[in-house]
Amino acid sequence: MIYFLFFLFIFLDLILIFILFFFWIMKRHMTISDDLLIIVDSFNLALSTPTNSCPTRYSNTAGEANLVIDLMFLQYGSSELNWHSIHLDSCLSSDHAPLTITIPIADEIVSTSKLSIPQNSKQETAFVEEVILNFKNLDISNIINKDNLENTIKHLEVLIEQAWTKNAKKSRITEHSKQW
Repeated sequence: MIYFLFFLFIFLDLILIFILFFFWIMKRHMTISDDLLIIVDSFNLALSTPTNSCPTRYSNTAGEANLVIDLMFLQYGSSELNWHSIHLDSCLSSDHAPLTITIPIADEIVSTSKLSIPQNSKQETAFVEEVILNFKNLDISNIINKDNLENTIKHLEVLIEQAWTKNAKKSRITEHSKQW
């Protein structure tokens, strides 16, 4: 997803450079820039503001003006993705200064194992029998209001979870594991 957005930003940047060139040279191309802004809006993107406002292109040809403006579009309304930086010291052999953005990546716990019960196994039979027994032994005589019903359901949930944990075995999740 991040790579897609990165290439989308580059693609839109190149399109905008092309359109702005014609916009400034020939005024009749205004509808093209309007169309680009409509496209940008349809992707829920907005024009980013640089943290250090300065030119982004430096011509290698003497006397040639720096008419190109490099722009970056980012997710509309994002508080994390609303600024980009222009790195003048990193141009190297290019006549354009690189534009960068820091994308925050939240810590995420990714499960590498799961509890499962093989179909048609002794563990499955034991689990089903234990759940049925829990339903049979469930005391429903005190369910006289909503709170008692919720407490009974929570108690049943705990009993089923205990039966699952007791009969399930831990297995490693692989790329070939089933989603369910």
